[in-house]
Amino acid sequence: MAELQVYFDGLCQPMNPGGIACYAFLIKTNGKTIYKERGLAAEPFSKGATNNVAEYTALMKALEWLVANRSEREAIRVRGDSRLVISQMMGEFKVKANAIVPLFQKTVLLKNKFSNIMFQWIPREENSEADKLSEEAYNNAFLDDPKLLDKIRK
Repeated sequence: MAELQVYFDGLCQPMNPGGIACYAFLIKTNGKTIYKERGLAAEPFSKGATNNVAEYTALMKALEWLVANRSEREAIRVRGDSRLVISQMMGEFKVKANAIVPLFQKTVLLKNKFSNIMFQWIPREENSEADKLSEEAYNNAFLDDPKLLDKIRK
């Protein structure tokens, strides 16, 4: 059985916290993308819009997709450029920020459904596809809601 690779990314622009938080992830097998998704991770310009919320949302949604597609028994390698998220998922860092505690808890519950899952930090350059997808989500936010541009100008 081929390993499934998950690449995830999140961003919060034009400011972090309090900007437009977006997430993205893609699932690959044998070097081919089999699924990708992107979107808003929080209400734009809200207190909950942060980069870490976006990163956790991306990872959580990727794991939800894998569970929905019955991949719990497959070998899963999760790769991301967020040292915080990867280190917390590996149990190396504690979760202190109140905004991400519920996301972390839900993500751990999802992680525990997999029999063979591994987390790996990668440099941003190796996460360029997920990074590009999260930027697309950010740009699409303005297409979906042009009033966001007015909020940025203020």
